[in-house]
Amino acid sequence: MTRTHSLTYPARMTATLASIHIYPLKSCAPLALEYAQVETRGLARDRRWMVVDGDGRFLSGREQPRLTLIRARPDAGDTLQLDAPGMPTLHLNAPPVDGVRLAAQVWDDAVSPLLAAPTAHVWISAFLGQPCHIVMMDAGCARAVDADYAAPGDEVSFADGFPLLLISQAALDQLNGKLAQPVSMLRFRPNLVVAGTAPHAEDGWKRVRIGEIEFEVVKACIRCVFTTVDFERGERDASGEPLRSLIGYRRTDKGVAFGQNLIPRGAGTIRVGDSVEAIG
Repeated sequence: MTRTHSLTYPARMTATLASIHIYPLKSCAPLALEYAQVETRGLARDRRWMVVDGDGRFLSGREQPRLTLIRARPDAGDTLQLDAPGMPTLHLNAPPVDGVRLAAQVWDDAVSPLLAAPTAHVWISAFLGQPCHIVMMDAGCARAVDADYAAPGDEVSFADGFPLLLISQAALDQLNGKLAQPVSMLRFRPNLVVAGTAPHAEDGWKRVRIGEIEFEVVKACIRCVFTTVDFERGERDASGEPLRSLIGYRRTDKGVAFGQNLIPRGAGTIRVGDSVEAIG
C-alpha cells in the first residue's frame, strides 16, 4: 500500500527560521543577519531611515528603482554607512533629538522624523537625480499600525504598513517552478524566511512563535510593481516577472498576495535556525 502521510503538514507545524533580513534605509539593498533584536516597531534598525522628496513624500523602489542599489549598514550607535555605485561612502550620524523635524508622509500617515545632515541631502540627490532628503525615525517619531489590524499601542517603522514580513521558502520555490528565470526571495523584501513548511503555509497562521517570541499574523502582503525590480541592477524586469505569474494564481479580492505581515507580541532576540511553530 502506498503511503501518502509524509506529504501532509499538520496544523501545528514546526519549521525553522532560514534567514533574517533588514533594510536600514527604506527600499535599500537587503542586509542579511544571523540574529536580530525584536522591538515593538519591528526588527532593530529595520527601515529607521528613509528618503523623501522635496514635498516630504516618501520615495521607494517603486518610483526610484535605483534605491535598491544603496547598501546601508548600521555603524556603532545610531550611525549609518551608505554606499552606492559611483558615489563616495557616506557616514550618517543620528541627528540630535532637538534637531530639525520634517513634516513627512508615508502612504496616508503623517510623521515627524529628524532631518539628516545637509551632506546626506547632497549625496542622495546626486545619486537619484532629483532633490530629496534623508530622514530618521527616532523615539519621538511615532507611527501607529492600521487600527483595523492592530492593538492599542502597536507601532511600525517606515515599513509600508506592518512591523515584519514573513514568507515561506516553499512559496518561493513554487513560484520559481512557474518562471522561465527564477528570482531571489529578496525581490519580495521579507524580514523572515521560514523553511520546512508547505507553500504558503503562513496563509493559515494566526499566531506564530519564533524562538521564544510570539507574533500575531495579521494580514497578507499585497504585491505591486516593486517585485519586478531587480535589486542588483536597480532596474525593473522588462518581462514584468514575477508579478505577472503571481497574478495567475495568487490573486485575491484585495490584490496579489505573497507573504504575511506580523506584529510582535514580545521582545528579545531571534536567530537563524530558531524553531518556528504555528500556535494558532
